[in-house]
Amino acid sequence: MPHVLSATDMPAAELLRRAEAWRQRLTENATPPIQPKAALVALLFYEPSTRTRAAFEQACVLLGYHPLVITVEASSIVKGESLQDTVRTLNAQGVRAIVIRHPHSGAPQLAAQVSHTPILNAGDGAHEHPTQALLDLYTLWLHYGKPDPTTQWLSGRKMAIVGDIRHSRVARSNLTLLTRAGAEVWLCAPPTLQPDAPLQNAHLTSDASEAVRDADVVMALRLQTERMAQGLLPSLNAYRRDYQLNTPRLQLAKPDCVVMHPGPIQRGVEIADEVADGARSLILTQVQNGVYVRAAVLEYALEEK
Repeated sequence: MPHVLSATDMPAAELLRRAEAWRQRLTENATPPIQPKAALVALLFYEPSTRTRAAFEQACVLLGYHPLVITVEASSIVKGESLQDTVRTLNAQGVRAIVIRHPHSGAPQLAAQVSHTPILNAGDGAHEHPTQALLDLYTLWLHYGKPDPTTQWLSGRKMAIVGDIRHSRVARSNLTLLTRAGAEVWLCAPPTLQPDAPLQNAHLTSDASEAVRDADVVMALRLQTERMAQGLLPSLNAYRRDYQLNTPRLQLAKPDCVVMHPGPIQRGVEIADEVADGARSLILTQVQNGVYVRAAVLEYALEEK
């Protein structure tokens, strides 16, 4: 059974088709008949999560598995148990798969070293968030009419990702999948929030106008306000002025440009209300698509047809 650790290893075309099958199935019947399995899928979340965790819980139920949600506060993790020992314990208890959200980069890879059941990366530190990137790709695939997913179907499209690139696992995984599909990806951040090393195949800038100009897609990233406490930002007002996705800035993009955000949104900081709620916004569509994509990924990892 395959692990799902990185966007690099994902069979994107297959997973887009699987996600679309789930969307059609649930559109036809929002409460489809489910054959319960006497099996568990562990959701091991070392960090808070709403969208990702809820989508994986729903995906488990849709596939007939019982989601076993484990948080740090309610487990032996608080007693000092290591990640690998926790994974060994869950394997011994017979879970069919383990979904991991962890604050440290590389944690899912460490878990995979000792697990004989699939490990699914639900976000690790500032490293990767492969299923978020896949649902973003799926959202664009639907928006552009479901072109052949085996081709470079985003060729000629410019996508700008604006925000805290340095600490963003979403940006890194999106860069992998979007460029594979042929997109031209621009990453924009203040100089203090740019990556320590260049990211391959990306156009990097600190000028939001340059990034957004003539873009087909603009994604705002959540600004983690703790960066100000770390001295990486002078003020929220300066960030709003130079990087907020608002109506004047969006006018630099193409007229049919769409807006995305992986959530959670800080309204009035990285994105203005009128943009988040506007006609160009795909933000709630992203949330809805998260269920279809997580069901597809879990189904793939468990090698179900």
